[in-house]
Amino acid sequence: MSRFFSARYADLTPYTPGEQPQNRAYIKLNTNESPFPPSPGVAEAVETESRRLALYSDPECVKLRAKMAEIYRLDPDQIVMTNGSDEVLNFAFMAFADEAHPLAFADITYGFYPVFAQLNRIPFTEIPLKSDFSLDPADYIGIHKTVVLANPNAPTGLALPLSEVEQIVKSNPDNVVIVDEAYVDFGGESAVTLLDRYENLLVVGTFSKSRSMAGARLGFGFGSKKLIADLNTLRYSTNPYNINRLTDAAGQAALAENDYYMTNCRTIIENRAWTTEQLRSLGFRVLDSKTNFVFAESPQIDGGALYGKLKEKGILVRHFDKERLKSFNRITIGTKEQMQTLIETIKEILGG
Repeated sequence: MSRFFSARYADLTPYTPGEQPQNRAYIKLNTNESPFPPSPGVAEAVETESRRLALYSDPECVKLRAKMAEIYRLDPDQIVMTNGSDEVLNFAFMAFADEAHPLAFADITYGFYPVFAQLNRIPFTEIPLKSDFSLDPADYIGIHKTVVLANPNAPTGLALPLSEVEQIVKSNPDNVVIVDEAYVDFGGESAVTLLDRYENLLVVGTFSKSRSMAGARLGFGFGSKKLIADLNTLRYSTNPYNINRLTDAAGQAALAENDYYMTNCRTIIENRAWTTEQLRSLGFRVLDSKTNFVFAESPQIDGGALYGKLKEKGILVRHFDKERLKSFNRITIGTKEQMQTLIETIKEILGG
């Protein structure tokens, strides 16, 4: 770092994004992107809107929020649109956590949570998952902290039932509970249905996974009108034009063709079940995923070694160095053909 870098951030450990190598063509099963392209209307909408790039985007995303409200049965004022779900998470940490309301989240979960906490100088507690990587709701009941739950969780893929999420929300009435639902469309239960009962609930989502728009950077937050107003205070104080014209148009078009994406989700769920069965037949331990990835370890090969050998053969998966995770790899679910190639390649590796 330079000598000008503020001492406030000297100890900050940044988030490490998944690999996006440019040196060759890979089967990319490492960053939980959709294997399917956006729906046909998205490209048309982006092309049309590109002619208006000289004009600022709509800071209120009126049309986009109206379509979101229709699909999720909410009032538009219960919705904030953001530059990926990371932005709404950062706003939420800024708005609802501080010295008086410290954060609490799992020790194995989305890696941006501790980064945002450190960045905003918010005290936080990392609560260990159980030995089977499941989250014990009892650890969060009445904890009197700003709770962050990735549900389904990453990188484990495990999900809490909605009833247990509700217990956590209900037992912490003086703190906001943030439920990060990036992967909920792949078999989880959404907490959106609880919003009208709990003013302290914020549900966060993204178009990156189930709606094939990781490159567009579009996220959202759902909550009470007052919670959303708080988030907008921060948004208007940082970047009111956070959703560019092309992304806004793409989001509207994607929602208009929502059935296409939900069909793709069902296909990914089918491919996940097939991949899980195949890996288990090869002796892998595979956690029961409700996401568009599986978390798996083999007694025959170290996680890091398998990652390296797959990469040599043109397949990228995600490996984590954390002690409890280093024997595992997180494998995005792609097309059936991609998963067949993965399994055949693993068989070659194990047989070699």
